[in-house]
Amino acid sequence: MTHLLQHVTRSAALAVATGTGLLAALTAGPAAAAATDTAAPECVRYYQSWRYTDVHNGCGDTVAVTVVYTNGQSAPCRVIPPGGWATFAGYGTDGNYATGLRTCDPVTSSDA
Repeated sequence: MTHLLQHVTRSAALAVATGTGLLAALTAGPAAAAATDTAAPECVRYYQSWRYTDVHNGCGDTVAVTVVYTNGQSAPCRVIPPGGWATFAGYGTDGNYATGLRTCDPVTSSDA
């Protein structure tokens, strides 16, 4: 009986450890964008609401941009083709407004 109890205990411990690892992976947000000090081109514009900040690439070239927020909140780096759109977080109920767009390096971001 002791052998069965040890087996069940080990199996339960393994299940808990696996579940904890999966939960940590699922709840971790995307890595912050590696933003540059360069503002996005003027042909890239953002439109924000309380829930979303939509970014439109009106340029003739593909761009990689991230949103800058009033409280320094991190945002992913998104690659947007010409004429394309990307969606970021909006200002929410705490008034965390977008203040601009910066170019970023999609290679160093997990959400490129």
